[in-house]
Amino acid sequence: MEYFVYILYSKTKDRFYIGYTSNIEERIIRHNQKSKGFTGSVDDWILVYKEIYTQKELAIKREREIKNWKSRVKIKELIDNFI
Repeated sequence: MEYFVYILYSKTKDRFYIGYTSNIEERIIRHNQKSKGFTGSVDDWILVYKEIYTQKELAIKREREIKNWKSRVKIKELIDNFI
């Protein structure tokens, strides 16, 4: 099974969201359904970055690493180097 570490961007919030999942298409759909939580208040989340892993533990570790940066600049650099 594949696991994805992903970064979404919302123009409305001008914010990034970092997560991991085994079904990236379904996860993006769920993020864009208005509901409670950080991503639920808007419906314009787009995928701007992803990494693929074969082990769930590695995906979780990478997600935490990126989240711990707490740096918009570092996240933008990661995305810019991806494209």
